[in-house]
Amino acid sequence: MTSNNVKPLTLGVVGAGAMGRGIVQLFAQAGHRVRCFDAAPGAAANAVEFALGMIGRGVEKGRLSAEAFEAIRASVSPCDGMAGLAGCDVVIEAIVEDLAVKRQLFGALEAVVAETTVLASNTSSLTVADIAAACRHPARVAGLHFFNPVPLMKVAEVIAALRTSPQTVQTLSELVSGAGHRAVVTADQPGFLVNHAGRGLYTEGLRVLEEQAATPADVDDVLREGVGFRMGPFELLDLTGLDVSSKVMASIYEQFQHEPRFRPSSLVAPRVAAGLFGRKTGEGWYVYDGDTRRAAPARPVPPPRAGVAVWIDPQASGRAELIALLSGAGARLTDGAAQAEVCVVQPWGGDASHAAVALGLDAARTVAVDPMVPLALRRTLMLSALTSAAARDAAWGLLAADGVPVTVINDSPGFIAQRVLATIVNIAAQIAQRGIASVADIEDAVKLGLGYPHGPLAWGDRIGGARILEILRTLQAQTGDPRYRPSPWLVRRVALGVSLLTPEASRS
Repeated sequence: MTSNNVKPLTLGVVGAGAMGRGIVQLFAQAGHRVRCFDAAPGAAANAVEFALGMIGRGVEKGRLSAEAFEAIRASVSPCDGMAGLAGCDVVIEAIVEDLAVKRQLFGALEAVVAETTVLASNTSSLTVADIAAACRHPARVAGLHFFNPVPLMKVAEVIAALRTSPQTVQTLSELVSGAGHRAVVTADQPGFLVNHAGRGLYTEGLRVLEEQAATPADVDDVLREGVGFRMGPFELLDLTGLDVSSKVMASIYEQFQHEPRFRPSSLVAPRVAAGLFGRKTGEGWYVYDGDTRRAAPARPVPPPRAGVAVWIDPQASGRAELIALLSGAGARLTDGAAQAEVCVVQPWGGDASHAAVALGLDAARTVAVDPMVPLALRRTLMLSALTSAAARDAAWGLLAADGVPVTVINDSPGFIAQRVLATIVNIAAQIAQRGIASVADIEDAVKLGLGYPHGPLAWGDRIGGARILEILRTLQAQTGDPRYRPSPWLVRRVALGVSLLTPEASRS
């Protein structure tokens, strides 16, 4: 039911697809009067019936009384025509993602509803100002972007266009909060907040693949098991469909005037052309039998070899842990690199080849282990461009001796986890720098909308802002790619020694 602070309103929902019926369900079970309209005959009635069916499961499970359910049933109804929306306090549009169609609908709604009625679009990619431009009263028009499935995804973006009034933003924010969701307010910018903040996972995962540093499964395994993402980027792309995701990636890149941070990968277009969309086509980055991903044959792990002479960089961040792990697996630790069969380094933002040159090591005997990923979860073993098969297998066998999985990758600045996380933190810092959303809204939107284990700026604090900055600057130096240039938000807070969550002085 609604919060005690929010009075029941009469809401209209235009569009009876998956999003529309989810919005009907959310606000009906929150205690509002809901009217649903769809131009397709019978669609609105089916949506209402579906929503009531979902709410009715609460009665079967004892979470909702029969009396409460009947009250909800009495408050929800389909409309045969748009005129049925005349008495609504708020109308939420959830129709096809077509600007011309949405503009036509909003014009028609203005002819039906009162001048005080708030009009909201569930658009995920169109500029809200473009939709409002055709309205006589653009101050009452805003975006209200939900995520699928609406009742379960506990966040909604309230998008304030340039002419949206503060009262409209407040009304929608209170409406969402009263239904038990987190309302995050965002400026009318490409990708709004959630899709904008989510660019780093996709684009950087694709960049690793472009460089032939790792396979899709390698990237996904490291980020899921070693870092804590629910799914890796290639699993997510297969789930959402590459045909859909490719358009979003291209759209955000174009709308941000070709900002390098959002540059799409050239690997995507050929796969879309080939119809390799993901689960729905049976093949994407992976091959599927129905909804089950077909497992690829695993690479055989070399057995550990006792007595391997190993040198560990004295400056390695995780040196103590590496000593315990490798000596426990039977390695013989040496003080001199010249006597070692395997030399182990732990660069931040860099690669094994550059580390070998900087330290005067033999690149054929040099390997790198990612210091960012906890060794107890998964180990990432990076080879230099010249690492020999003997050094690779000796290091691999020792690292895998206790049964913890090891991902072996080619030379790549920043491994997998470092570069992905640094990119995510950097994009979030730039969102904050541009004032697209508040720090609190950025953090909650990413956790609730993307399912990340931490908000991106707090995650940066956990890793260390200075460390994130080091990774980005090293990546930029070694690749020459401006996508890694640090946000001023990040640079200033590291210089001052304060949390990345620290707001601007004028906003605090």
